[in-house]
Amino acid sequence: MTPKPNGTPRRRRLAVLAACGVAAVMAAGCSIPTQSRPSAISASHVPFHLLDPHAPTTSTTQPPTESLVPVKIYLLGPNAQSTTVQRLIASPAPLSSVLASLVIGPTYAEAISGVTTAIPTSVKVLSVTTVNNVVTVNFNTAFAQISGAATELAVSQVVFTVAAQNGAGTGVIFEIGGERTSVPVSSGAEVLGPVYALQFISEPSTTAP
Repeated sequence: MTPKPNGTPRRRRLAVLAACGVAAVMAAGCSIPTQSRPSAISASHVPFHLLDPHAPTTSTTQPPTESLVPVKIYLLGPNAQSTTVQRLIASPAPLSSVLASLVIGPTYAEAISGVTTAIPTSVKVLSVTTVNNVVTVNFNTAFAQISGAATELAVSQVVFTVAAQNGAGTGVIFEIGGERTSVPVSSGAEVLGPVYALQFISEPSTTAP
């Protein structure tokens, strides 16, 4: 009698097919679903800075640097001798700014080195006008409070500083609160003005204006 084929291999094949079917079902359940069209994302899941309609900008532009120019003003050195010092004034350095720098007086470092001024810090320049070759400087009433030898020194500081900017032939008229006033020159005379740098040549000076 011919022996019947053993059924064991068939049962094994069925078992393998069954196992593959279970695996396929499980794989389908665990797969990541795909969408044919994009969906909106909730605002709560978006970084807050991305919701800003204005994109942040970074500017590297620096503000324009103010141009400064060197000018000379006249202060007083040892023994009340006129001496020049340099100041940096915003361009175009009008005479009003130069004289405003003069009445401020010496810096701390200059004062330590012995530089002084006959013009009190209470003095203010109210206005400066130039007509032809004559400059009118209008001071507040504090300038009128200068007395004695200091008056001539203060006047010479102003006249020399003006001459350093506008030339030695420039005349200076002094006003107090808008009223023209006379000032002393090196000869001892009181002059209503204009006064010139040459009228103070008897005063020792380290630098000619």
